[in-house]
Amino acid sequence: MQDLPPIWLLRHGQTEWNAEQRVQGQMESCLTQLGIQQARRQAELMKPILSQQPLCFVSPLGRAQQTADIALGGAPFETDARLAEICAGDFQGQTRAEVAQSYPELFAKNSSTLDLYSAAPGGEGFDMFQSRISDFLATLTGPTVVVAHALLGQVMRGIVCSLGRSEMGDLSKDQGCIYLLKDGKEQVLR
Repeated sequence: MQDLPPIWLLRHGQTEWNAEQRVQGQMESCLTQLGIQQARRQAELMKPILSQQPLCFVSPLGRAQQTADIALGGAPFETDARLAEICAGDFQGQTRAEVAQSYPELFAKNSSTLDLYSAAPGGEGFDMFQSRISDFLATLTGPTVVVAHALLGQVMRGIVCSLGRSEMGDLSKDQGCIYLLKDGKEQVLR
């Protein structure tokens, strides 16, 4: 996408289900103590950014809201449903091991988490997921902070950096940092 303003992208802190390697998708799980520490680290990194008064948008899911409450230090934000994580259909609530056992062929064919969740029976699928992220990006009018999720972050970063789907699935999914997306490139702030 051309002519996008700078975007500071934060992934939510570690959740109980992240620690258990359980598929969350659009289901809820609270931040762990480590997740709270990661959001506090993001809060320190966000101080100079928030002084610029960017627009702030957050996923409607609880783990992103909890992270935003900490990382944005009370700065106002809008909740946007387009920032929810991919719906992983029948995989949601299962551990990765359970998915591998229940869906061995799908698990074997899809090496990246992005591809696996996109292939989930009853799920959203990649094309719809990418489309809603593109729709969100097309509405941005100035410097923006986004607090969202791992796979959403991979796809958003991929769109901004003009990457293909397989390249998106290879991007990092780190917590406790900020991805600055500017001029078609990304920089990780730690």
